[in-house]
Amino acid sequence: MKAMRLLIAAVLIFPIYTNLYGLRNSNSLYDQQITEILESLALEVTQIRNYYQILNAKAYSELVMINKKIASEISLENKVLNLIRKDQLRDIILKNSMAEETDISKIRYLKGLEVIKILYEKMVSLDHHFASMVTFNEINKISNPNHYPEFVALKDILQSKRIKKQGFGLSSLLGENVYTSVLHSFISLFTNSQESREDKEKAIASVECIFDFTLRMHNDLNTIYFETSFLEKSNEKIIDELEQLFDDYVDPIKYWVPLKDCRNNDDWDQIKENLNAYIKELNSMINQPSKQYQAHKMKINLEFPIDRLLQFIIQYNAFIDEGTKFYKKFDIMLNSYENEGICADKIPLEFKKMKENISISISKFNTAYKPIEINGSKMKAVLYGINDYD
Repeated sequence: MKAMRLLIAAVLIFPIYTNLYGLRNSNSLYDQQITEILESLALEVTQIRNYYQILNAKAYSELVMINKKIASEISLENKVLNLIRKDQLRDIILKNSMAEETDISKIRYLKGLEVIKILYEKMVSLDHHFASMVTFNEINKISNPNHYPEFVALKDILQSKRIKKQGFGLSSLLGENVYTSVLHSFISLFTNSQESREDKEKAIASVECIFDFTLRMHNDLNTIYFETSFLEKSNEKIIDELEQLFDDYVDPIKYWVPLKDCRNNDDWDQIKENLNAYIKELNSMINQPSKQYQAHKMKINLEFPIDRLLQFIIQYNAFIDEGTKFYKKFDIMLNSYENEGICADKIPLEFKKMKENISISISKFNTAYKPIEINGSKMKAVLYGINDYD
């Protein structure tokens, strides 16, 4: 029953596994893997608790008897012997308690390592996502009328019919500017006496949707590009911090391979070997009274990085929340173009694709990249080996 309660508490915090690679059709497979991992975790913690409870039961029972003897014993010699035995029993219980916490710390450490692996996969996936999301060339292509064939054709016609004494040309720099090129085209069109009113109206009709779309959406599209770039840079910074956290995490066990290389070389088993060697040394010190302080320091060195991991998870969650808000804002921006229905045949396909990508991104931020729940007993059950329902 205790194992089942731990499993129920822990299972709530790991829906992230089901979308680790954004593959929704693999949910059933990931669900099975999660179930096996959490069942194993719950079983190991329960076995450790039960083992030391049984191990200490005899010592506690004898300690009760010793206390009674000390209270009733008349002989001074026997009292001293009982007091010595009492200290021995206390030492046994203390060592068992330290060994139990060390075993729990080992499970906690390994589970923290699993969290780091998941977070790193998420951050790398996000890095690829931002890199492929939108480029400056794509934004420039759809937000600048100078890249639309209809407008280029109109400019060529106006240039060929320009009356040199009345008209004026633009430099290549201003000619590529959204606002000056549109303004110049209007001036050239309406000051050209060679064109009839009907031809001018026809010319305007051929580019009016292009003008309307680019002038209305130019700033919003550029905002999306620059803020996506900001998110990408922020993600790179968080990856750097996670890699540094990993270095600090595995430093006590003398593993000095960077996270990126560890992942690429699938070197996780070596970390476990180093951890086992560290735990072996720690346990040997626990059994030596003169080295129990060093053992205490070793245990702290093992636990402190896990506490830092919790702090990093808070930072990661804040970043994902921020990214979700950004993409929701992008969605509002892209859907704010009020003449989309009228100008549907002139709006570039890239714009429609961008809208789809934004919607997909919002979904990803709510599933594959979603924050990790760390409140209450959920994370404590996994990272600290304790359960509020015990």
